[in-house]
Amino acid sequence: MPSANYRTLLRTPGAAAFFLTACVGRVGLAMTGLGIVWLVHARTGSYGAAGLVTGCFAVTDALAGPQLGRLVDRFGQTRTLPCTVIAHAGAVALLVTGAVPDPVAGALVGATLPQISAFAAARWSALLHDGPDGALPRAYALESLANGLSFLAGPALVSSAGAAGHPRLGTLLAAALVVGGGLALAAQPRTAPPVEGRAARQGAGRALLSPAFGRLVAVTLALGVFFGAQQVSIGAYAVERGTPDLAPLLYAVSNCTSLVGGWLYGLRKWPLSPVRQRTAVCAALAVVVLPLTVLDAPLPIAVCLALTGLAVPPLLILFSLLTESTVPRAVLTQAFTWGGSASAAGVAVAGALAGRAVDAGGAHGGFAVSAAATVGMTLISGWRGGRLG
Repeated sequence: MPSANYRTLLRTPGAAAFFLTACVGRVGLAMTGLGIVWLVHARTGSYGAAGLVTGCFAVTDALAGPQLGRLVDRFGQTRTLPCTVIAHAGAVALLVTGAVPDPVAGALVGATLPQISAFAAARWSALLHDGPDGALPRAYALESLANGLSFLAGPALVSSAGAAGHPRLGTLLAAALVVGGGLALAAQPRTAPPVEGRAARQGAGRALLSPAFGRLVAVTLALGVFFGAQQVSIGAYAVERGTPDLAPLLYAVSNCTSLVGGWLYGLRKWPLSPVRQRTAVCAALAVVVLPLTVLDAPLPIAVCLALTGLAVPPLLILFSLLTESTVPRAVLTQAFTWGGSASAAGVAVAGALAGRAVDAGGAHGGFAVSAAATVGMTLISGWRGGRLG
């Protein structure tokens, strides 16, 4: 069975333990932002206030993530994770109790959020760097699957708690999962990446300023714009048709095929280099998004969204692979966190851009922002020394 490849991967000593504990924390991460929305809205009765606090959370998460990654590269996961999750628990307590203004508490929650996906990716790199050929891409495909499932299960748990009249419960459960998963991960030093010596760290940060890594971050930023624009545009399309209930179905189509795309990518070794794979997938994504700017019928739109779902996980997997091969190990965790921050920044920018585009030209205008992002990703990925190739 093809899934045996994944089972073999998880039989690597220590792999299953850190993967499962990271999954626990990942579900908590996926719940945190939406949990804040439910909590603040219940307290204030205002979605505007909830949006402001969530925005503060997202901005500080994006800004603090790479700094936390830098500390982890310097001192190691085992030493930094306990401090981070304890600080996060304190920030959540301030938010839940209302001891400080909600925007301040939201900012503190974001600033202390542990970057568990980046920590897990760094562990896979340390574990499989000299392992069998094809093992590391498969590990990152497994990470993609775990992230996808977390962002399906986490928001559903928060929404269920909020709809049942317990808006605090979602935030508290999210914090419990983040803290529990983070502490369990810290308790596994066997698979934690070793801290590089001073000589290895000296000058390693310059790799984060290299054109190759800059291109990686730029592609991920554009991918975030695509994500954010799609979220706005799908909702706008459903509302325009007078069928708002259609939006969750369209989201589900894309999310489910995304899981399939990540699983399929990890089952085989691909003949093209990772850089050429990235350019090819970016171009394929652009081809299937462009029709969304003119299509009107739900079925063709659902087909295009299903195809976009297949294309996204390989891009995330390739970001991890190319990051791992581009930067020194002394700054690897920080490099992984820059990807998450770039994607989050892209989503934030897209919210404003796509919103204006929808106001001006309807859902097709929003999809045009998505299409422009994918074309930009293709051009950035394919640019080589002053030419495309």
